Amino acid sequence: MTVSAPACPFSEVTFVKRFSFSLQLLLGLVAGVALGLAARAGEVAWLTTALTQVGSIFVQLLKLAVPPLVFTAVVVSVANLRNVNGAARLAGKTLGWFMATSLAAVAVAIGLGLLIDPGRGVTIALDGAKAVDLEGAGTWTDFLTGIVPTNIVTAFAEVKVLQIVFLGIVLGAAAMAAGEKAEPFLAFSRSVLELVQKALWWVIRLAPIGTAGLIGKAVATYGWDLLAPLAKLSAGVYLGCLAVLLVVYPALLSLVGRVSPVAFYRNAWPAIELAFVSRSSVGTMPLTQRVTVERLGVDRDYASFAVPFGATTKMDGCAAVYPALAAIFVAQVFGVQLGLGDYLLIAFVSVVGSAATAGLTGAIVMLTLTLSTLGLPLEGVGLLLAIDPILDMIRTATNVAGQMVVPVLVGRSEGRLDEDVLNAPPQSLEEPPAAAPAGRDADSRDAEPALACAGPGGSRRGTGARARAR
Repeated sequence: MTVSAPACPFSEVTFVKRFSFSLQLLLGLVAGVALGLAARAGEVAWLTTALTQVGSIFVQLLKLAVPPLVFTAVVVSVANLRNVNGAARLAGKTLGWFMATSLAAVAVAIGLGLLIDPGRGVTIALDGAKAVDLEGAGTWTDFLTGIVPTNIVTAFAEVKVLQIVFLGIVLGAAAMAAGEKAEPFLAFSRSVLELVQKALWWVIRLAPIGTAGLIGKAVATYGWDLLAPLAKLSAGVYLGCLAVLLVVYPALLSLVGRVSPVAFYRNAWPAIELAFVSRSSVGTMPLTQRVTVERLGVDRDYASFAVPFGATTKMDGCAAVYPALAAIFVAQVFGVQLGLGDYLLIAFVSVVGSAATAGLTGAIVMLTLTLSTLGLPLEGVGLLLAIDPILDMIRTATNVAGQMVVPVLVGRSEGRLDEDVLNAPPQSLEEPPAAAPAGRDADSRDAEPALACAGPGGSRRGTGARARAR
């Protein structure tokens, strides 16, 4: 007896007529630039205010999900390692590649900084520097003591991501050690994670509108008069991040992972684009993980560890490219000569201190760590706050791209990469991701009737490949 697949009336009609998610983001970007230019040229205050409010609401919705998302994602990802063969080896390789790519990114930034001299000849009045609260962020001692929360409620209420990550790692490891007794806690954590990811997916679907607001506000607010003294630094940060995105990562994908960079970026683009406009690695994490599994073909069990881990610690843009160029800029503005030892210290801070950025918008903590380690004036942080939102867009896009490159490299070396998924036409992201029920093997999901309902372009190719060679 032949059982027919359930009809999918919306697949062939609604979704085919709808713009793809990537195109929606692009249209939002174009609309935001146009509205921002109109608001600035015509000095239309209400339009600038409206764009600001739209962008702020979108970012606030992303931030709202950060504490439960980070905590449950870290707990579940650490606990999931017990289901992965060679978990310690996978974790070690992942961390090793995080450090290696950070070192490559900071080397690019230092070389670029020495080439363009971003602060040479720049004169900025210090009284124009914005005040910035550096309490608990100025030194390595402050950073290290700030990892351990003094109050669990405060860590969540004040969204101290690094402390939330610490709690998640400790409790995830404890759950692994406790075994069956910890299953109720893990089941609860998985349920909360699924709920938050579902809700956050709805927010992500609003990204085209949020994009218009964020980009429009940036264009309307930041004029050339503000950017002119920092134009060389701004260009350097964009050039450095683009060099990492278009040279370092493709070289690693081609030479180490034997993966087509074109296929990688074609599939990874929606997550990179959302990261650019949202300026939040953590806020982009659900989409990053979905793309990593369903479009790049990385094994679901491994990706459930690598992506959350990367979203909170893997920051090539914020922790490598930006602080290196910014430190060179500040040194040149204040007339401080940097030597070989100083450049080595910049590289060390970038590789070891990446977790200080913790996946939120901005990289102030990482910059203060770098400047304090080098003994440079911390007033330099205030000088750069004005253009931080503009620089943060390309920094975050670089962060998220690296958070997908490393799982692909490790997945390839461990036989946990499905090339059929990676090389297939990109799977539609119109529908929310379907979660794998706890306690079941991911392969068994292929038999569920609901998954026979094909989205645009055919069957859901990523589903059957989520559980690769174990």
